[in-house]
Amino acid sequence: MTSLAGRVALVAGATRGAGRAVARALGEAGATVYCTGRNARGQPATSGYFAGRPETIEETAEMVDAAGGVGVAVRVDHAVESEVAALCARVRQEQGRLDLLVNVFWGGPAVTQWGRFWAHPLDAGRDLFEAAWPHVITCRHAAPLMVERGSGLIVQLTDGDTLGYRHNLFYDLARIAEIRLAYALAQELAPRGVTALALTPGYMRTEATLDAFGVTEANWKKGVASDPNFAAAESPGFVARGVVALACDPQVARKAGGLYSSWELAEAYGFTDVDGRRPNLGDQLGAGAATAPASPRVAWRVDRLPD
Repeated sequence: MTSLAGRVALVAGATRGAGRAVARALGEAGATVYCTGRNARGQPATSGYFAGRPETIEETAEMVDAAGGVGVAVRVDHAVESEVAALCARVRQEQGRLDLLVNVFWGGPAVTQWGRFWAHPLDAGRDLFEAAWPHVITCRHAAPLMVERGSGLIVQLTDGDTLGYRHNLFYDLARIAEIRLAYALAQELAPRGVTALALTPGYMRTEATLDAFGVTEANWKKGVASDPNFAAAESPGFVARGVVALACDPQVARKAGGLYSSWELAEAYGFTDVDGRRPNLGDQLGAGAATAPASPRVAWRVDRLPD
């Protein structure tokens, strides 16, 4: 692994789960990492899917420090443009650069209704549909710091490595919008030396998922009894290693506009999960779906638009 010493990263949504793992892994590689989220010490999030959970951005920043990097905790609601603008202005003032943006947060509510869309309350559906907008806000204010230097990487985390339907119309629109956002960013930014791409983790053993299964990281395999697909579960550190591999890849521009999975990057870059396994959710789901229609892979081409 190439060192990321001297690099500056912003992990938007670093409070827990993949965001926390990405921030820590970047710190382990030597980066300075701005860790943002809505749950801070003394200022807990009071709304949204994760309201009431104990994890804080300060804890994440301390993990970055302990791993060997520099962690900076900043409480930000990425749905509020003024807060995002202030964050990026602070990064500019304190660092004079931004090398990596990782959009991790999920701005929408939990999906509680999987039935036909015409039976889904429109207000709840709109909340899901608009979940991608804070990612647009964040890219709008972070990208100029990269464009000015003529280099940088934007990684947009999403859910799923295909364009297949996600079983709820509004959730599907939000997640496909994230993938298309990465492609559209690549179209705009590739000629300026900035790479944008989308990345999906697999079935992650986040803090909330472990709690929901009633298991811990030490005995997580007991969760397979509740869901056979949990056998392919990965720690948040798996996709985090994928992000670090991308950030260290001098040829990452070749991946501009694409959609990748944690297990695909593990094969390409040769890393494993933190426990030495190399989980593959794609293989797991494929093994149980012999009669299911194939989901189309993303094959959008980046045309590298001229000025």
